[in-house]
Amino acid sequence: MLPCVRHLRNYRQPLLLAAPLLLFLPLPIAVPRSEAYCGFVVLVMAVYWCTEVIPLAVTSFLPILLFPMFGIMESRKVCMQYMKDTNVLFLGGLMVAVAIEHWELHKRIALRALLFVGVKPALLMLGFMGVTSFLSMWISNTATTAMMVPIAKAVLDQLSCTEEEAERLELEKSEEDAAMQIKGSTIDVEAEDESPDEEMKFPEKVANASTVTIEPHNKQEANMYKGLTLCVCYAASIGGTATLTGTGPNLVLKGQFNQIYPENGDVINFASWFGFSFPHMLIVFVLCWLWLQVLFLGVNFREMWGCGIPRSSKEKRAYGVIQKEYSKLGPMRFAEKAVLILFVSLVVLWFTREPGFIPGWGNVLFDKGGREYVTDATVVLFIAFLMFIIPSQKPNLTPWKRTKTVSSDSMRVRETTEIRKLLNWTTVQHKLPWSVVLLLGGGFALAKGCEVSGLSRWLGLQLLPLRSIPQWGIVVILCLVIAIFTECTSNVATATLFLPILASMATSIHMNPLYVMIPTTLSTSFAFMLPVATPPNAIVFSFGHLKVSDMAKAGCLLNVIGVITVTIAINTWGHAMFDLSTFPEWANTTHATHK
Repeated sequence: MLPCVRHLRNYRQPLLLAAPLLLFLPLPIAVPRSEAYCGFVVLVMAVYWCTEVIPLAVTSFLPILLFPMFGIMESRKVCMQYMKDTNVLFLGGLMVAVAIEHWELHKRIALRALLFVGVKPALLMLGFMGVTSFLSMWISNTATTAMMVPIAKAVLDQLSCTEEEAERLELEKSEEDAAMQIKGSTIDVEAEDESPDEEMKFPEKVANASTVTIEPHNKQEANMYKGLTLCVCYAASIGGTATLTGTGPNLVLKGQFNQIYPENGDVINFASWFGFSFPHMLIVFVLCWLWLQVLFLGVNFREMWGCGIPRSSKEKRAYGVIQKEYSKLGPMRFAEKAVLILFVSLVVLWFTREPGFIPGWGNVLFDKGGREYVTDATVVLFIAFLMFIIPSQKPNLTPWKRTKTVSSDSMRVRETTEIRKLLNWTTVQHKLPWSVVLLLGGGFALAKGCEVSGLSRWLGLQLLPLRSIPQWGIVVILCLVIAIFTECTSNVATATLFLPILASMATSIHMNPLYVMIPTTLSTSFAFMLPVATPPNAIVFSFGHLKVSDMAKAGCLLNVIGVITVTIAINTWGHAMFDLSTFPEWANTTHATHK
């Protein structure tokens, strides 16, 4: 039996590729209708997305191949779904995030906040969680976690190491800094021959390959390691829910909602989403902080908060590590100030475009005849465009880069001048997660196919028995299902698969679609139990000190907390903000016609 199992493992990928096709092929053969054809495509893509037998982005191309073959949609109409307004909003937000990362503005904010809160265990956890949550609202959860975990590890090493270990760490750090200075001077000497595009590439990040291994000396220190590393990945997932561009599922909701209900009047925009999700994020944030304290730091709040207790030598060393890292950044550069000003301008423009309770500048300046000419995507691309043309240093102090060009006819050397900008295309091309853009596009194509084929309407009719369940009960059940499902699959893929079905269900039972779509979207981010659930979880787990059981024990209650709080939120201020007590007119005409 064992040799047979090993033999099958060698063919795992081709088996996983072929099995869904063979298993679901009877469906379109037995029921030769467009709903069955589309259902076949959805099921195959769902299996491929869940198993990741091929890259998620490659699976996203299947609608382009299969919808025309089954006569569901024309190829040109399918391809149009891959670059919608929501994808452009996502791209623009990522460009701004790339600029923030490149000039290390996020690191300056993080270290400054940690210096403010101090290094007492509970306050240190609050500092790490607060900074991580704030940054993940604007840049990717993965990038935020990747930056914060090494800082957390360095601080934890100082909090748990002995005097001898501290001296060895300091010596090794000094040698490493000296080596980096030598390398930096070498790079400066050779910089004259670099092209402007090349010099803005992100440097290769060197892993923290310290030869001094610091291990916890007792259970208390071991628990502190667990709590302070877990808080980073959890805070990244929690913080990403607060803004529309904070995480992929939020953008999936906006794109699919606008596609399924085109006459909704821009109900979901940056300001309305923030108004609902930010208070919910704060509640989950505080509860997560308290739960991790109780679980890993104990209930001796006087000791954990350091009330009236002077800093120990270990805490002073840990605080010194943060101070040293902050001092390395030096004074705030012109580029950082420029990026900060542009970022603040972006947020202000997003909030004031269409705040809802008063006319925004978008309504006053560009809304003609009831048509929306400017969206959140327009705003973010305007800011990103400015980053491509604004120099990274003051114009009168900018060192002009000289590039030597050899003319083929005269063989004379001609000197031209180039100047660095806040952002350039090489940097963007290197850092943007293009696979997620394609994944979003594939989801929009799939949702459009379900609508055109009539599959969405058919699925909605099958869920009519849910009419007998109270609406808040439907929300709880669906949030629990998705919170469990997203532990094993991509958050974006989970939202892509479920949201069109939930929209059809809500329409069929005359329930406001936002009542189920918003809480279930937030539930896709409640992936706290497994290392494979999200990239931030995997990053934290890879640093050691954690077992799967630790993450499962901490994350199980957090999943329940997330489901309970989002149910309360949608039934309180969410109910008032989105008028969820009525079935809106824009949802009445959604499925009037089908192919």
